[in-house]
Amino acid sequence: MAESDDETPVESNDDEIPVLAEDAETLEVGVVEEQDPLEAALERAEIAEKEIAYKDAEIQNIRKRFMGEKADLIQYGSMGLARKMLSVLADVDRAMNNIADDDQTPLAQGLRLLRNKMWHEISGDGVSAIEAKGKKFDPAKMEAITTIPATDDFPAGIVVDVIESGYMYKQKVLVASRVVVASDD
Repeated sequence: MAESDDETPVESNDDEIPVLAEDAETLEVGVVEEQDPLEAALERAEIAEKEIAYKDAEIQNIRKRFMGEKADLIQYGSMGLARKMLSVLADVDRAMNNIADDDQTPLAQGLRLLRNKMWHEISGDGVSAIEAKGKKFDPAKMEAITTIPATDDFPAGIVVDVIESGYMYKQKVLVASRVVVASDD
């Protein structure tokens, strides 16, 4: 009683419903091992707990990074202003280079007063001069403009002269010192 090759009954009893070969393949593929609902729920809960722990750790890392950036911003926020003030201070210093030390004219006294007041204000906010002359050359804080032969007074690697002063703002280099370094070369 076969209508076509695909629909041949696998087994036929009067009491049973005939199962076609096509349906039998589908049933075999569709058979999935049934998992206990409690085990499935526990597995999903475990996965969810891991995801929550991961997300919580990620949030904590973001908070730490944000707090670090906030602390840096608070600590070094006025670094740009300090750099601008140092530029003005350098201009005042250049003007003072043309005035004799014993000059007591109002202009000379005013420039000295202005320079001292500016230095007092910015040094109070964390700006300090980089001590370079006679010290070992530090490329993190200094820029070597040129080298000269080493002597007994200035062995190789020692700063002989400062062309332009350098400055620190708290723990960071604000302006590198431009220096002349003794060298064996």
